Amino acid sequence: MAGSSTDYIKHHLTNLTYGELPAGYERADGTVMTESSWTLAQTTAEAADMGFWAVHVDSLFWSIGLGALIMFLFWRAAKKAATGVPSGFQNFVEIIIEFVDNTVKESFHGRNPIVAPLALTIFTWVFMMNAMDLIPVDVIPALFGLGYDLAGLDPHHAYMKVVPSTDPNITMGMSLTVFALMIFYSIKVKGFGGFIGELTLHPFNVKNPFVQALFIPVNFFLEIVGLVAKPISLALRLFGNMYAGEMIFILIALMFPAGLLMASLAGVLQLGWAIFHILVITLQAFIFMMLTIVYLSMAHEDH
Repeated sequence: MAGSSTDYIKHHLTNLTYGELPAGYERADGTVMTESSWTLAQTTAEAADMGFWAVHVDSLFWSIGLGALIMFLFWRAAKKAATGVPSGFQNFVEIIIEFVDNTVKESFHGRNPIVAPLALTIFTWVFMMNAMDLIPVDVIPALFGLGYDLAGLDPHHAYMKVVPSTDPNITMGMSLTVFALMIFYSIKVKGFGGFIGELTLHPFNVKNPFVQALFIPVNFFLEIVGLVAKPISLALRLFGNMYAGEMIFILIALMFPAGLLMASLAGVLQLGWAIFHILVITLQAFIFMMLTIVYLSMAHEDH
């Protein structure tokens, strides 16, 4: 039971990975690669051996697909917008836009027409990716495994993670985009000299130029650590919370085959955790959006 439970957890936490395996590599099914080629990983070990340039196909598929769905829904709402009594969906979209717009007005102290649309995109996109965690953990992987079986492939190799925000590559990619915008607007608003001065003349600032010169390396080290920590913490906060939530759903799912009593208890626990998790996925989307607004506001502050 312990072995099967471990395999079950590993299977659900493994991404559908596409990468390159070198010539001479022995695969899980016993075949040996005659030449280096790109293929889908059959095991977690193969996914790890594919290295840095491997692609998580499932994370990209679901994140891009959900992004396209959001754009379609907002486009549809804008197309059907009317000056009279709004429909339920139009009213819902307007509430979200007004909420994000008010949040930006309260937290962003510069003037930049990109910040509000960016905040809206981040909030809705992260929320949709997080919300995939509410789908029972076995539903989509089982359907994907059935497709493997119908295609004559081994369903045990059918990995499918449907929550993109549990993949650090996705959360880090989003945070690095925010980080790049921070650096860009810091240099644009303050100038390159002002940006460097902000890194070297704070937090220790004295009037004596000789003493200030001694503080420059210390200031630079402290400011660089704080600057680099922002995208890392932004990415890992979202990833950690969503990964933990997914793990709890998987552990609860392990209780269903353990008899009627345990299955009944698992159903109650799953429902309770799903209800609580609605707050978690909304809060994490809001935090990611809020920190993005605050970081960009700091980039626009010209001391």
